[in-house]
Amino acid sequence: MAQLYFYYSAMNAGKSTSLLQSAYNYQERGMTAAIYTAALDDRYGVGKVSSRIGLSMDALVFDSQLDFFDSCSALKQQGPLDCVLIDEAQFLTKTQVKQLTEVVDKLDVPVLAFGLRTDFLGETFAGSQALLAWADKLIELKTICHCGRKANFVVRLDEQGRAATAGSQVQIGGNDRYVSMCRAHFKELVWK
Repeated sequence: MAQLYFYYSAMNAGKSTSLLQSAYNYQERGMTAAIYTAALDDRYGVGKVSSRIGLSMDALVFDSQLDFFDSCSALKQQGPLDCVLIDEAQFLTKTQVKQLTEVVDKLDVPVLAFGLRTDFLGETFAGSQALLAWADKLIELKTICHCGRKANFVVRLDEQGRAATAGSQVQIGGNDRYVSMCRAHFKELVWK
């Protein structure tokens, strides 16, 4: 029976690497995995899922208008669809997460969503909040803070390298803009 999985973490925990490994496992067994990534994150090219360790694969892109149930239904009509993999799942809308539950429940296709739990202020993203509520399985991927403790928060850096404490929730960036930290260090910088 298919299930909806949410793999969540702070940045640099290997979410994209895990997604790419899952896709490879399906392909190696002659199965079809549809990979989706957020249209707004084009750091490595439009429709690319890339990991920091150099792996990448082509992907379908989603924006807030994509209907995942319709898209996956169309893919399944074209041939086998054994799994759906979502990169940058924090950018899903609540409605899209509901659509992904329909992919699981009505199309009987497992969905593995990978994303951040919280933003640079410690607030949940809409997609992450819905996934935390409705996923069948929640899996935390871990990374570490510079102090060695588990990092479960992300700090956004401004142009001067200082922790940002205000701004829009979405600002695309990598290690040049974001640092994963433990709660204690996050609070020290962001909750001053």
